[in-house]
Amino acid sequence: MKELTANTLRMPNLIMIECEDAVYKEIAASTVCMEDITIEIVQGKNLAISISSPNKAVKRVRLRWNCPTERNVRIMGDHWERSYGDLEFRGIVAERALPWYYVASDGYNVTCSGVLTGANSFCFWNVDVAGVTLTMDCRSGGVGVKLGDRKLLLAEVIYDSYAAVSEYEASRDFCKQLAHDSGIFPDVPVYGANNWYYAYGRSSHEEILADAAYLAKLTDGIENRPYMVIDDGWEKNRGCIGPWREGNQGFPDMKRLAEEITAMNVLPGIWFRPLFNPDTPAEWRLDRDTQFADPSMPEVLTYIEEDVKCFCDWGYKLIKYDFSTCDILGRWGGAMGSDITDDGWRFHDDTKTTAEIIKNLYATIYNASKGRAYILGCNCIGHLGVGYMHLNRTGDDTSGIVWERTRRMGMNNLAFRMCQHGSFFHIDADCAGITENIEWTLNRQWLKLLSESGTPLFVSNRPNTLTKEQEAELSKAYHAASVERECAIPLGLLNTTAPNRWIIGGEEVEFYFDDDFGAIGKM
Repeated sequence: MKELTANTLRMPNLIMIECEDAVYKEIAASTVCMEDITIEIVQGKNLAISISSPNKAVKRVRLRWNCPTERNVRIMGDHWERSYGDLEFRGIVAERALPWYYVASDGYNVTCSGVLTGANSFCFWNVDVAGVTLTMDCRSGGVGVKLGDRKLLLAEVIYDSYAAVSEYEASRDFCKQLAHDSGIFPDVPVYGANNWYYAYGRSSHEEILADAAYLAKLTDGIENRPYMVIDDGWEKNRGCIGPWREGNQGFPDMKRLAEEITAMNVLPGIWFRPLFNPDTPAEWRLDRDTQFADPSMPEVLTYIEEDVKCFCDWGYKLIKYDFSTCDILGRWGGAMGSDITDDGWRFHDDTKTTAEIIKNLYATIYNASKGRAYILGCNCIGHLGVGYMHLNRTGDDTSGIVWERTRRMGMNNLAFRMCQHGSFFHIDADCAGITENIEWTLNRQWLKLLSESGTPLFVSNRPNTLTKEQEAELSKAYHAASVERECAIPLGLLNTTAPNRWIIGGEEVEFYFDDDFGAIGKM
């Protein structure tokens, strides 16, 4: 088997530790001591990296493997949270941060390196012509973590190589290994409606009931019932702002609304933004931005736990939570890069890494809902959410207004994150926004691909605005999405960011996602 990049299961060549007051570099070994800092590297099936540092605040640990990289190799990494139409195989770009794992291909051989899901640090790779570097960012916010007497497992590295398989097949197998059987999944396929891409936050109790009635009509006879997800706009203050335990004038009784949706034989779902709540005390706020609650504080987690329990008590069976990565780190995933967040700010509890604090937030939401509602993460760190969310919105927003946004965000996300579906969680590539703004000839293809992809299907469309033929196709799509099916397989990943050729049900299907003027769209 041809080695395209360094085999990261072997002992690295160099190690670097960045602290608040100094940087240390050393030849790597199974145990490396620098002043009072100890790094332990245990070689086995995985390469486990742990750190002890009783007195120094540690920011980052880097490992370096020296090994020439094949010049004709093309490389794909994951993203920190959602993708932004930018997942792709590229040539060697030394400064390109590759979060969590990467897949390298020369068109025949494929090699993969990554860290197991649930790491206690933010991990990214850099590949250059002379080797591979793994950075484990173990800061607490923007400052070094104060571990005290704790010994912390930063990450566990795995590596695998493949011959004569596609890049998709290799990455799918590798993601199963990365998840190490810790993913959680819905018992049956999740599908239904979400009102965002036609309402954009302007809705009411009555309009949601109309949505649910329309959904019930189009899914009549399906045993596995659909979800009606109420997106932003229901909350007291509107505009993505809490508190989250009462509705506004247009949504006077959220419990009654859930009951009325349920009476239609539709499952109610609800959206919220857990860390943006002006009702929380000022002393609970984040040092980086005092608009947002600090999830390192037990009081904040308890408050969010009560929010989630409230939704469950109202009768909501799917809870979608949003904005947490941006609210905590101050950046969307597309801008996180190798910095992740600004330097200098700290959590209230700076004895835990940012990764640990984020995992505790996800665990709080999951445990508060356990057994009563499915959890759908959005703007979440997927690698840290495995085991805490049944579904994850893995791409940035599609659109009910601009087709090019759906083409760029939706297809790219579905194609390059499909390898995580059924291993990490169920991936949600976002909605088909069926409105008068987007040509039906384009949207119907996205609807078909989503509904037959084996991933969740959510549709946004205003009730009773479709033709009879369109309604028939939408009903057909709901029926297709309601049953278990093999994942659709994207073809040609090496050569495009938005594949239009897929294998669906064992047959190759070609889609035409560009309008008459190509990807630029109409002037």
